[in-house]
Amino acid sequence: MKRLFTTLVAAASIAGAVTMTTAAKAEYPDRPITVIVPWGAGGGTDATGRMLAKLMQDELGVPVNVVNRTGGSGVVGHQAIASAKPDGYTVGIVTVEIAMMHWAGLTELSHKDFTPIALYNADPAGVSVAIDSPYNSVKEVLDAIKAAPAGTMKGSGTGQGGIWHLALAGMLVDAGIDPATVPWVPSQGAAPALADLAAKGIDIVTASVVEARALKEAGKIKVLAVMADERLAAFPDVPTMKESGGPGWKTAAWRTVAGPKGLPADVQAKLVATIEKAYKSQEFQDFMASRGFGVVWDGPEVLAKFYEAADADFGKVMKAVGLAK
Repeated sequence: MKRLFTTLVAAASIAGAVTMTTAAKAEYPDRPITVIVPWGAGGGTDATGRMLAKLMQDELGVPVNVVNRTGGSGVVGHQAIASAKPDGYTVGIVTVEIAMMHWAGLTELSHKDFTPIALYNADPAGVSVAIDSPYNSVKEVLDAIKAAPAGTMKGSGTGQGGIWHLALAGMLVDAGIDPATVPWVPSQGAAPALADLAAKGIDIVTASVVEARALKEAGKIKVLAVMADERLAAFPDVPTMKESGGPGWKTAAWRTVAGPKGLPADVQAKLVATIEKAYKSQEFQDFMASRGFGVVWDGPEVLAKFYEAADADFGKVMKAVGLAK
């Protein structure tokens, strides 16, 4: 009996060790993944994040759940991503605001607090004027700003210090014009600003070309340029800034996937491969095209440099307009 007991104990120990080894070597992921979206349900970031999550779930075979963590002008959600355990089970959609929030004194968070995974979307700013505006190029707009008394022309597109405010300020700084020359009229987003533009309440809107699409197609406004190196496939008739006689400044609202700092290399690689496959799928491409979202792909190495450049560019512009703390 003693020998039998010893044998059973030994067998149980071996079985336990095998179970522990198997669990330790379980392939990532073996449980649900959370994707944090720092913005509200129904918006563009939420919509694209949910589509990616759905495709990730199909590929990985585990639930991928989207959680909206809003508040603090994006700080709450971005902090939740950065503060998560770096094991690959919590990642998030990190947006352009990460290059702006710390300059504005809203948080100490920056791109350095994240593990870059992928850039999948960018919607460049445009330069729009009313349909009967006398200006037909960015050069003509800039020449008019230089010639007129300060405050003659007004811009809008978002709240004070928002992405489209910095798009206009960056263009002016790059053109050697004091951004205070063109007062910014805060709005609750691109839609009301564009409506005000069509009604001639303001002179320039620097929201994305995607957001300007409806009024452009309705013949209410004209988009003089896109703040990008190349014309957009969806808007081949809209020239680039340089083609329209403007400076080389470019900016866009962009969306990326990132995890907390310290994500293991093998987990990062698995997520990159999974998201790249989702990005290249016809379902994702059709989804983005149907909503007018710009698609662009960059992996973690290029994205890390992209974050750094965006941070420097926005810091420069925010200092120029007095928004940096």
